[in-house]
Amino acid sequence: SLCVPARRRKQLRRALAGRAVIDQARGMMMVLTPCGRGTARDLLVDISRQCHTKLGEVATSMVAAWEGKPLPERTQRALQRALRRFYAEDRRRGSSPADERSR
Repeated sequence: SLCVPARRRKQLRRALAGRAVIDQARGMMMVLTPCGRGTARDLLVDISRQCHTKLGEVATSMVAAWEGKPLPERTQRALQRALRRFYAEDRRRGSSPADERSR
């Protein structure tokens, strides 16, 4: 029998829940841009850094916004900047965002 202390089990549950919301936000970014998994995660990390906010908190805000709650102003601005950079880089490479999805 595997004996895991209650505190450790609670930590693992929180980590899994955080991972799930990050994956959900990544999927949302893939739909919005459209882009691949890696680029979607990079966009979320970029937003997190710009906001000086943990990735899980940014992901939670994004999912809540998808469900109708207002996205915090700071996160909105960071999202707009990240998407502008994404599309500018994409134009410089001469590919469309959908091209990445096929990779």
